[in-house]
Amino acid sequence: MYTFIHNHRLHSLVTVIFFALIACGSITFAQTPPAPTLAEPKLAIVLNSAEASVSLIDMPTRKVIKTIPVGKEPHHLMITPDQKILLIANAAGNDVQLMNPVNGELTGKIPEIIDPYQIGYSPNHKWFIANGNRLDRVDIYAADGANLKLAKTIKLAKTPSHIAYTSDSKIAFITLQDSSELAAIDLATQTLLWKMPTGNTPAGLWMTPGDQYLLVGITGEDNVQVIDWKNRKEVKRISTGKGAHNFRPLGDKKQVFVSNRIASTISLINMQTLEKVGDITGLPSGPDDMEITPDGKTMWVTFRFAKKVGVIDISSMKLIATIPVGKSPHGVFFTPRAAWE
Repeated sequence: MYTFIHNHRLHSLVTVIFFALIACGSITFAQTPPAPTLAEPKLAIVLNSAEASVSLIDMPTRKVIKTIPVGKEPHHLMITPDQKILLIANAAGNDVQLMNPVNGELTGKIPEIIDPYQIGYSPNHKWFIANGNRLDRVDIYAADGANLKLAKTIKLAKTPSHIAYTSDSKIAFITLQDSSELAAIDLATQTLLWKMPTGNTPAGLWMTPGDQYLLVGITGEDNVQVIDWKNRKEVKRISTGKGAHNFRPLGDKKQVFVSNRIASTISLINMQTLEKVGDITGLPSGPDDMEITPDGKTMWVTFRFAKKVGVIDISSMKLIATIPVGKSPHGVFFTPRAAWE
């Protein structure tokens, strides 16, 4: 009993002293650091494919601050794996321009890439493909960042367009717009594995999680074709809108947007159920490429026929702003951005 009383009194004394020291500031606690906030992109880069130029947009004010001339017909663009260099593919200019993605400064070019329409790195960053839309060819490069070494050129008629890869980087898929086909290329050997028919004028490609299905934007129709690529057969068609064209995932591994270029709408598809779950309407003509801010709140879209870029509020699925740019705006990019998954 004595021991208990003694320890209890000692504990009470220590407690009094402890709180007294806190009150006079002799003891302080380390503050819990605030949760990190997502960095906000400042500069949107838009390719004006019919004007051989790039529009640089200040994202906070949503105003074009500069227009830079580049090679002829800049259609698509991609960041290098180290996130330091933006590659701008000039299809008719037969080169790839190098740009600082943060300030929009041109830093050089790769002159030996012929007719680069669509470009893309494989998931393991070891391969780089440039589709020659005009010349019916696919150039496969061994890649080390922006250093590219041509491995092989494959003639692939007709009109190679968009690219998708398996997650293990073993196979690249190419849509052939004017022959309405899908081609599969073995990257290790740089050989054609197979081709299969698709709907009329296939364009954008997207691989669903787990490499289960390929989604194909059927621009000559009004739907997205779902393909079981392992068995080379169609699973279903998802009705979206006329001119179903290109894809941008929401970043949640569940949903993906598809732009319907002729209908001037953007549809949202659930990749698990393979159903359309919503539409964004009331848009300028020709929605095409899309990019999403890292907070997932807004999506920037190029409108090919309207010479504009639009900003869409994703939660309400409504257009909230438009920005005039050059003729036939195509690719759009900013960093940081939402995950591509």
